[in-house]
Amino acid sequence: MTLLTTAVPRPDPVPPPGRAPLRIRADRAGRALADTVGQLLTGGPAADRAPAVLAAATVLLVCLPTGGDRDVTAAVHVTTADVVSVGLVGVCGLRVVAALRRGATGLLPVRAALLFAGVLLAAAVATAASQDPAQSLSGFVRIVQVFVLVPLAVLLSLRQRRDLRLLLGTLVAAAVVEGSVGVEQYLTGTGASYDGGTVRAVGTFGAQDIMAMSAVVSYGLIAALGLALEARAARRRRAAAGYGLAALLLVVPLALSFSRGSWIATGCAVTLALLLTDVRLLLRGAVFALAAAVVLVGGLGLGGDSVVARLGSIASVTGGAPDHSVSDRYDLWATAGAIWRQHPATGIGPKEFPQFRDAHAPLRLSSGSDTAGAGAGYSREPLLSPHNMYLLVLSEQGLIGLTAFGALLLGVFLTLLLRLRRPGPGTNGLGAALLGLLVWQLVDFVYADIGGPATVLVSFVLGLAAFGAFGAAGTL
Repeated sequence: MTLLTTAVPRPDPVPPPGRAPLRIRADRAGRALADTVGQLLTGGPAADRAPAVLAAATVLLVCLPTGGDRDVTAAVHVTTADVVSVGLVGVCGLRVVAALRRGATGLLPVRAALLFAGVLLAAAVATAASQDPAQSLSGFVRIVQVFVLVPLAVLLSLRQRRDLRLLLGTLVAAAVVEGSVGVEQYLTGTGASYDGGTVRAVGTFGAQDIMAMSAVVSYGLIAALGLALEARAARRRRAAAGYGLAALLLVVPLALSFSRGSWIATGCAVTLALLLTDVRLLLRGAVFALAAAVVLVGGLGLGGDSVVARLGSIASVTGGAPDHSVSDRYDLWATAGAIWRQHPATGIGPKEFPQFRDAHAPLRLSSGSDTAGAGAGYSREPLLSPHNMYLLVLSEQGLIGLTAFGALLLGVFLTLLLRLRRPGPGTNGLGAALLGLLVWQLVDFVYADIGGPATVLVSFVLGLAAFGAFGAAGTL
């Protein structure tokens, strides 16, 4: 006798509570990714968050080591942060296109558009009139990236106060990373060469970019101060104490960078930020900073004679025997002026300063500066710029370029200052941080110019300041 049976289908296993099957979770992840991409293209919620997050990632990627020795004379140096900043420009471009398709207007304030467009046009004119247009083309691209596209992308990526806090907090994080590496280099003697030893703090940037760490630490110090002031005004005591402590600790690697220009610029920026917020706090902070300096330098010997000697050299620049680096800088400034006098309107073209330097420089100008340490061997780096951004623009882009460049910087500065002072006393900490960052950059440009792996952060400072000046009301 044959027993006929009917196969009964087995039910799907019941997933554990709170967890979907793997296939369902994969489908959901795929749909979420597709939705995110679609929102980026159409201007949905993901488009509001993505640019600010990508901007923050760009800041952190600046800290990636760039390797050992590199050829500083190469026409183009592309870092990971540069590549991601181009991605940020692309995402913001998609956002603008999507907004225009929806009929949106007023995406970019007219005054901001005119200021940035002026820099673009001036650089284009200088490139077209260059002594070597092909050589100047890479310089034109760099100028447009640093002073036009990336700052505009940062400006467009910020929508709310939380986005602003995210970028300022990321600057603090990058500064803490670089500052920690720099202090470790000083304590272990593994930094860049300085005064007969390898104690100069340069962070992850190496001996060929000795100014980069001090810039990153300065940005983070000013951002931490602004965030502390904002938290203090909102009575968030823990946040205020945390950011305030971070700002104080960052003074140590800044001192160990032995960068006189960064010291001066940071002092100007912090003073202005505190003047706008609380004069009494400025006075108390000055007293505390002086006491801390006495304890750290005089008592503990941190930096000791090197810091004191470096401070003394600031006052000696007008004396009869300034140190070698100072005399070279003055000679480079004179060289830039001599070049401009022969090409007053449009300059010699971007990237052309090294080709014209020797024909206009004094005979006493050094052939280069010595670098060593921090994982790199000895090398003599050529002096490829006047170490003054304003004179670099003047010599390479002439009066047309300097007028456009000055209009951008001065326009953003004055607009931001007026906007912060309009409500009267009690300017918020975020606005003070933005103004402080811009002031730092304006002062630092007297002693330095763009170049190196931290250059993209100049774009972020300009973009943040532009947001403070031209952003929507209520975002500061």
